[in-house]
Amino acid sequence: MKSWQLQDAKAKFSEVVREASLDGPQEITLHGKAVVVILSKSQYEKLKAPKINLVKLMNNSPLKGLKID
Repeated sequence: MKSWQLQDAKAKFSEVVREASLDGPQEITLHGKAVVVILSKSQYEKLKAPKINLVKLMNNSPLKGLKID
């Protein structure tokens, strides 16, 4: 993940956005500490997507109740 100082990210915002959409998340630092990550809309949607609940998945399985001897 590429890291940008806040002042550079502000001055080159279009480049930061382009890199986030093409190369992945871009980290923004303030006083040497990471404070923000800019990522593409598609990457954000993946993070926001509901997680698969293993218990629900197993309960909905056609193999539920199958006994193996």
